[in-house]
Amino acid sequence: MSSKTKIVVLHLKELIYTGIFVVLGILFLILMIVMFLPKTAAKETSASANTAAYVPGVYTTSLIINDNVVDVEVTVDENNINDIQIVNLDEAVTTMFPLIEPVFDDLAEKILKTQSLENITYADDNKYTSTVLLNAIKASLQKASPSPSASEDPAGSGSR
Repeated sequence: MSSKTKIVVLHLKELIYTGIFVVLGILFLILMIVMFLPKTAAKETSASANTAAYVPGVYTTSLIINDNVVDVEVTVDENNINDIQIVNLDEAVTTMFPLIEPVFDDLAEKILKTQSLENITYADDNKYTSTVLLNAIKASLQKASPSPSASEDPAGSGSR
């Protein structure tokens, strides 16, 4: 029975390097799995869906048009814009600016339909009136946002 004995020589330095590379490879795979799992994105979106978009209430912004005050009133609940209207609109203003009511009604309808101020379109011949009214609506919605400036008015009624 002749058996040939084989001697294997392992260098400790090579074993250590191999072990380090195996551990780094495993850590890299774990990192890639954690980074690209879709469960983390679903958790983030569900957490952001739980936060309220607005503090419920009625918020107003005043516009001064030809020495007359016109209030833009926005009514919101936690997640929706419920109503947008012009308050204290004087006949002198509607006579001097006949486009203010139809442009405002068109903008309000679009905003209530989309529940957003993004991508609101308007005609070029009404752009200045539309811009002024959109800025007033945006200011009212900023008052309704749950930010530190909105917490100054705990009743959520806005300023009149």
